[in-house]
Amino acid sequence: MGKHLDKLIFRKVRDANLKYNLVEDGDRIVAAMSGGKDSFTMLYYLDLLRKYTPLRFDIVPLYLDLGWDNDITTQKALCRELGMDLKVESTNIGRVVFQERQEKNPCALCSNLRRGSMNRIARELGCTKVALGHHLDDAVHTLFMSILFEGRYRLFKPLTYLDRSGITLIRPLIYVQEREIRSFIQSRNLEPVVNRCPADNKTRRSEVSRLLDIMEEQQPGIRRQFLAAIENVDQDSLWQS
Repeated sequence: MGKHLDKLIFRKVRDANLKYNLVEDGDRIVAAMSGGKDSFTMLYYLDLLRKYTPLRFDIVPLYLDLGWDNDITTQKALCRELGMDLKVESTNIGRVVFQERQEKNPCALCSNLRRGSMNRIARELGCTKVALGHHLDDAVHTLFMSILFEGRYRLFKPLTYLDRSGITLIRPLIYVQEREIRSFIQSRNLEPVVNRCPADNKTRRSEVSRLLDIMEEQQPGIRRQFLAAIENVDQDSLWQS
């Protein structure tokens, strides 16, 4: 199971890279490490992409400390295993979001502040790309959130250039399902960081995930079908005023 899973996930990461040119020769990439299962998996397979393809690029694992006193021992150990050093940057983002601003929708502000800090630090480190751990389920969930709560069709892309910062965001796990990531983490006996964020698992994204779980029970593989639909939009079917 371990070798089969390794090959499956690696093939999906490689295929996404070939289709969207996420990683190129000479890149210096910040790997955004949250300490969760997704960032662990992303770092591991980015490293395999470097080892088992002709691509030559640098990876800089970066953890933003939001002020939750999370235990990042496992993150540091994984980075050492892969021959990398985890760079840790302390921030006051948690205090700003939950104490100073007391946001009703804290995730949106937190995401913006984290993204801004990550991009700034990436530039300081001489990096032009930031790799994020978003996977197939995240893409589908984002689309559903946009439809259900905003009444529009909007979601992130596998590769996004931010002209204000000069940073390109890449999502190497875009073809990988969350259940495959969970299996990988279990097979490697990795212990993701316990997230002490007050809003953890209390978001609209969690609600949408549960809704899609119900749909998946009745129609196995439905998330993959939604991703296929995302990649094969019939432009003539879109209503445009």
